[in-house]
Amino acid sequence: MSNATVRSRTHPLGERQSEENPAVSVETFAGRVHVEWEPQAAVTPLGQLPFFVEFLKTAELFEPWVFSCPLHYTSPNAPTRRDVLGTVLLSILSGHRRYSHITTIRSDGVNPDLLGMRKVVSEDSVRRAFGAVDEEPCANWQREHMRRCYEELLVEPWILDVDTTIKTLYGRQEGAKVGYNPHKPGRPSHTFHTYFIANLRLVLDVEVQAGNRSASKYTSPGLFAFLDSLARERWPKFVRGDIAFGTENVMRECETRRLDYLFKLRQTKGVRTLVEKVFARRDWTEAGHGWEGVEDSLRLQGWSRKRRVIVLRREIKEHLALVNEPEASGQMELAFVETLERTLKYEYAVLVSSLDAEVLTLAQHYRDRADAENPFDELKNHWGWGGFTTHDLKRSQIMARHTALIYNWWSLFVRLAIPEKHTEAMTSRPLLLHAVARQTRHANQTTLTITSSHAKSGTVARILRRLTKFFARLRSNAEQLDWRTRWRFILSRIFVKYLRGRILGSPQALEIAP
Repeated sequence: MSNATVRSRTHPLGERQSEENPAVSVETFAGRVHVEWEPQAAVTPLGQLPFFVEFLKTAELFEPWVFSCPLHYTSPNAPTRRDVLGTVLLSILSGHRRYSHITTIRSDGVNPDLLGMRKVVSEDSVRRAFGAVDEEPCANWQREHMRRCYEELLVEPWILDVDTTIKTLYGRQEGAKVGYNPHKPGRPSHTFHTYFIANLRLVLDVEVQAGNRSASKYTSPGLFAFLDSLARERWPKFVRGDIAFGTENVMRECETRRLDYLFKLRQTKGVRTLVEKVFARRDWTEAGHGWEGVEDSLRLQGWSRKRRVIVLRREIKEHLALVNEPEASGQMELAFVETLERTLKYEYAVLVSSLDAEVLTLAQHYRDRADAENPFDELKNHWGWGGFTTHDLKRSQIMARHTALIYNWWSLFVRLAIPEKHTEAMTSRPLLLHAVARQTRHANQTTLTITSSHAKSGTVARILRRLTKFFARLRSNAEQLDWRTRWRFILSRIFVKYLRGRILGSPQALEIAP
């Protein structure tokens, strides 16, 4: 035997490096570092997702959603419904806006198993999945599960906020029409007609229509069909909207159903005449935040009856500025209007309402409506409403509802962890979702080792430990309860701040606590 052979056996070279992923050495300021790749390692960047999965399982939200999905495949090589919907969940939860982004989660070696999936499917499988599904059964399935997560909340007094937002498009998609687009005038868009539970930021439903269908007459059929589908005792105290909804059609539909409303009116000729009439009145009352108001009645041309209106005004203390016509050079001149010190300058807003509350209360109710803009900003910029565009309008509608549903689930989970306030995705994802986790198995047990780089990682660990204790106590104490009762317990804990420690729809105090 040669000396070389003896040396190779006495001093083995160690584990053989993969030819496809050879190790490399890099020179850094800390010296030489050896870098290796391990593509098949069971690691994930969404290391704290298991706590959200436990929430979905304990609350029975994910499993019924998958089971009742109208997707049907006949090919033995086709993906399962669970794999498709699980991939949609992981993608939307990660903040993706394009189907191509799904590729970034296909290497997740931990979370698909926790959702009962066999694999993360490709972007093409997700894009094509709902192409052949009938629109009506799919819409009914999605609405059913949207309602499943919020319906028990409707036993409490609540307000319905209705509003629309624009999704700008850059291709030749179905429904890409030029309409009202304040951010990019002249650019085709889709219109999202949306209903929210006011101040809780939960989406009740969303309808995607062409960009030139942003008027309230296109919102009304879906809005009132949704209300008619609810039991009367679960209706909102009133409907609230901006100037797009202060129309005869919407108000007449509300009055027919004996449903109160609060809308803002456009500054039309009739409304300006009313403002001029009440200007000199002496009975202006405090309306909060520097506003004062006065009550009157108004019947505009085209209205079927007189209605109660509230005229609000607020003094303008800043200098007024006017822009002159542009000169030949294109430079705009800014000219300040000179007024006497004793001259009072006001800005006005006119509300129309069937409520019998005083001026201060109505003014505050309408100011609270501004919170409806925050979910739009979050859903468009940090979730998927700004993307997932396909050539057909049907799949854009389906993904908009998928996004709204998963947004509701995540919002409820985050409120369960942090009940003091609503935490938007920009904050909640790094806090409660993003962390590196490595999965190991030994003695038939699976262990996840989580490493978070967040500055509040210690606080987050304590919060998540409390959640696991709450779920364990709920499963042991409420084992004999049906799903609806158990879900009320969870919602009561989520909204403990609003309910002041009692159970939904009951004066009884909440006993199951983390």
